[in-house]
Amino acid sequence: MSGELGYLYQDWTHKLKRCLAHVEAFIDFSEDELIEDGVLNQVDRWVCDLQAEMERHLKDERRGERLRSGVQVVIAGATNAGKSSLLNTLCQRPAAIVSPIAGTTRDIVETALDIGGFPVLLSDTAGLRESPDLVEREGVRRARERVEQADLTLVVADCAHLPSDAQQAAAFLQEHLRSVLPTQEQPESVFPADRYVLVLNKIDLLPEEQRQKLDRQLRRVPGFPPVCLISCQTNEGLHDFLTVLHNSVKALCGDPLSGAPTLTQARHRAHLQQCFAALAQYQRYRDLDLALAAEGVRLALTSLGRITGRVGAEEILDIIFKDFCIGK
Repeated sequence: MSGELGYLYQDWTHKLKRCLAHVEAFIDFSEDELIEDGVLNQVDRWVCDLQAEMERHLKDERRGERLRSGVQVVIAGATNAGKSSLLNTLCQRPAAIVSPIAGTTRDIVETALDIGGFPVLLSDTAGLRESPDLVEREGVRRARERVEQADLTLVVADCAHLPSDAQQAAAFLQEHLRSVLPTQEQPESVFPADRYVLVLNKIDLLPEEQRQKLDRQLRRVPGFPPVCLISCQTNEGLHDFLTVLHNSVKALCGDPLSGAPTLTQARHRAHLQQCFAALAQYQRYRDLDLALAAEGVRLALTSLGRITGRVGAEEILDIIFKDFCIGK
């Protein structure tokens, strides 16, 4: 493995090898007074430092993976709200069938986009409603599943179906948002601004005064996600919506040119999580059973080795001989 991540993981591998060598040296040679008592204290500090570094690295919120594979953006909402029209507008081609017949989209329609330099995988989904049709019900199930997996969900609503009173419209949209959100994320009043954008489509059907009242009212509602008023028919509000979308995607990816190197593969994340958990075993058994504590470091090294390459027993022995002059 090369690059900044390669250097980082090789550095951790070297530190783990040294931790394991020092613990095993203490187990095997401390009774012969060849190893000082302070050796384990030094290992304790190294393990704590490694855990802190790994924890910071794992808390990148999948930014690196998004930069590599694309931000999962899902368009969701009721039938005939204009979800497929929004997809076609964003990708600038007829990727999805647009029809006035409710329930036209029954499966996931995916397309890859570049939003301000960031890779995005955009998904159009079936309209969320109860249906006796088995195929449409399966489409709705897949739509809800995709929302649960999404990094960002564009919740689309039809302006023509909103109450004319701005306050009533705000209450209606709160219920609409709750109907789209996964069950386990149902909030009382707060909708995560980093995961949802409310897109009100067909504003060309509303009088200008009603639009302005609605916009002002929604901005006053606490806990609401960003709100964009657009028309896929006339492209009104599209520039502002693209700005909001770009900012949301950028926040999810972070700045690739600044800060520490980030994780780019889910497989690497899994191995690092196993490595981090194994180091906790060292701390748990350090004062109870040093052999089990050493096994924790060995497991951590094995997990990290699945990324950087296997570490042989002879490498550990070399460190013991070098650091403690044993066998010379």
